[in-house]
Amino acid sequence: MDILVTNNPLVHQQYRGDFRVTFLDTDLLEIFINVRDLIHKGHKLLTHPLTGSIKPNESPYKSILVTGTAAETDTQSVSIMEECIETVKKFPPKSINKKHLLDMQILDLSFIKTSQSNR
Repeated sequence: MDILVTNNPLVHQQYRGDFRVTFLDTDLLEIFINVRDLIHKGHKLLTHPLTGSIKPNESPYKSILVTGTAAETDTQSVSIMEECIETVKKFPPKSINKKHLLDMQILDLSFIKTSQSNR
């Protein structure tokens, strides 16, 4: 079973029976670091960490899917995650209006749904 790392409560609720969901109540950078650590243990990215054309500081929610079985370290996944971590660090967090948080959760959820329909 693949692993879904997320800080999005909607994604956690929707997919906790379909994946091994790691729900972290944290910011984007910590989500990315957690996924990077999984990749170093041999998991491979199944979804790109910077989906859509949303800058890392425009939404506090991110869900990333990785393989459930660890194998040999995938250097491409490592490279992608390291680049994404650096990108997140370049964009200081913005203050986000709380009334938009649900919309951002739904958008992040839609990226995971789309990735599933493309598999």
